[in-house]
Amino acid sequence: MNITQLKYVLETAASSSMREAATKLFVSQPALSSSIRELEDELGILIFDRTNKGISLTDEGREFVSYAKKAAAQYEILEERYLSKYRYRERFSVSAQHYNCAIKAFTKTLERFKPDEYIFEIHETKTRNVLDDVRTLKSEVGVISFSGSSEVIMKKLFKEYSLEFVPLMVRDTYAYVWENHKFAGRKEISVEELAEYPCVSFDQSDDSNFYLNEEAMADYDFKKLIKSDDRATTMEIISELQGYSIGSGMLSGDDAILKGFVSIKLKEEDPLTIGYITRQGSMMSIYGKAYIEELLKFKEI
Repeated sequence: MNITQLKYVLETAASSSMREAATKLFVSQPALSSSIRELEDELGILIFDRTNKGISLTDEGREFVSYAKKAAAQYEILEERYLSKYRYRERFSVSAQHYNCAIKAFTKTLERFKPDEYIFEIHETKTRNVLDDVRTLKSEVGVISFSGSSEVIMKKLFKEYSLEFVPLMVRDTYAYVWENHKFAGRKEISVEELAEYPCVSFDQSDDSNFYLNEEAMADYDFKKLIKSDDRATTMEIISELQGYSIGSGMLSGDDAILKGFVSIKLKEEDPLTIGYITRQGSMMSIYGKAYIEELLKFKEI
């Protein structure tokens, strides 16, 4: 088993056919198929079911892919760190759910040091990715939140992944609506009153793990639900369809995407705890330490 075979499997798993995967990988279809067959023979498992209609992962294949993703990600980190022509540049990486405090702390950290050459990364991503990025040290720090209904399970994951969580704030639950919405002037509202409008939710693409949803009310049975995995798209849908989303109520004038929106406190209570995670026992860089210092300026609890 080698890294090339892992990359072949991952690309094939993300494609609808061997032909499509081979095209993306710039290899011939017979070479790709042969390489994966050799890996399956070595492992003693069948990764893909192959039919006239295409390919699909077996149960064993799905499990293998979950591990292969982590291995490939670690290899890329090593490759970039030690083999890249940019390996001597200063580096720092953060993964976060979309909170403005995460972005502000990032820019303040960069402004504090102003290194001559650097590669700094901030990944605005999904809950699972934030956990995995910090777990595998792709990122030194992650900014994450969980609702009251998912607190127990999230804390279990922190322990399982050897992550340390530090809370920064606890926020009540709010609905975001466009400023011309009929309810825009309300101070408080219930989800039932919003039932005729679509709720636009951030798609975590993991239906079996709703507890990884970064929004409150994740287990509520919304009558009209639209899932989107892009913030700008989400906001446009809300404005066009007079819909709403659910969040912490933190509307910042510095966030261009949220301009034109107002927040209304929800009567239903499912408070969000927002904080940061680090890998237990990991050595923090000067940038990681500075980033946490900037995050702690937002601490309310």
